[in-house]
Amino acid sequence: MVKPPSRQAPAARLADVELAPLDETVRAWPSRTVEVDGLRINVRTTPSDDPAAAPALFVHGLGGSSHNWTDFAAVLRHHLAVEAIDLPGHGRSGPAKRYSIERHAQVVIDYLEQSGRGPVHLAGNSMGGAVCVVVAAKRPDLVRTLTLISPAVPDNRLRAFPLKNDPRTALLVLPGIGEALTRYYNRRFTPEQRARATIALCFADPSRFPAERLREAVEEARERERLPWAIGGMLRSMRGLATAQFVKNRVGWATLRRITAPTLVLWGDTDRLVAPDLAPYVAAAIPDSRLAVFEGVGHTAMMEVPERTARALLALIEDAASAPAPDPAASRS
Repeated sequence: MVKPPSRQAPAARLADVELAPLDETVRAWPSRTVEVDGLRINVRTTPSDDPAAAPALFVHGLGGSSHNWTDFAAVLRHHLAVEAIDLPGHGRSGPAKRYSIERHAQVVIDYLEQSGRGPVHLAGNSMGGAVCVVVAAKRPDLVRTLTLISPAVPDNRLRAFPLKNDPRTALLVLPGIGEALTRYYNRRFTPEQRARATIALCFADPSRFPAERLREAVEEARERERLPWAIGGMLRSMRGLATAQFVKNRVGWATLRRITAPTLVLWGDTDRLVAPDLAPYVAAAIPDSRLAVFEGVGHTAMMEVPERTARALLALIEDAASAPAPDPAASRS
């Protein structure tokens, strides 16, 4: 039997602020390629309406890209200066030699140091959430607030939750076999069929996925088919994530407890990829956290309900700004 959470995290609230209008016909935001520790990293920038807006950085999940944040960044542009990064081997970023969660986190850290934008309001989804956990624990000086949207954390019981959808998913972790299966899948199904299948898995209600975003997802899938490292980058990242979840699970939970940034833990109650019942445990592990579970929402809340998710993030920022400053004497005692 699983023990109850060690603490009851307070419920997150939604900020009552004006958001930028959501225009689902807008194309993906402009991108540029920067060199980070010898790697070619793609970064998208959402033009902000406020020249003094605080900086934010968003990190996508496994197999995703900076495209995943288009609408979420759009509604936040009155309040934040948003960048979204493509992790190595994903989106338009180039390949890397290693794809562990720690290595992805180091790329994010290196980019923040190099760009001089830190500390930022950092947000991550799924594998990107796991990456952001490491960044926040390792370099608290680079993080103003942390938002974790269905983060891919280790489970607290013996199960492999995503495999309830298709047990064959486990074969993708095996070197060689995973590559062969992925190539077969890509030959058998068109980019549009693959994109629709992904949305059906990640959304509670796939009809919420805008037509323009589907077109972009298909276009990106076609572009990635021409990249020789695309399959390897995704599968090796999957293996790095599996190692973090099943081999280093104790380390993962200990890392959550080291986070000092004000944190929002946000889950959809219809998440088919990361068990929603982990939400209170993740929130309990992070000392300064608040918890939101959205009803009728899946794995990618920032895509499925961008405005509601934006209000939760902005409430976190408001709460962090109004909180009393820590007492330096107390930290020395």
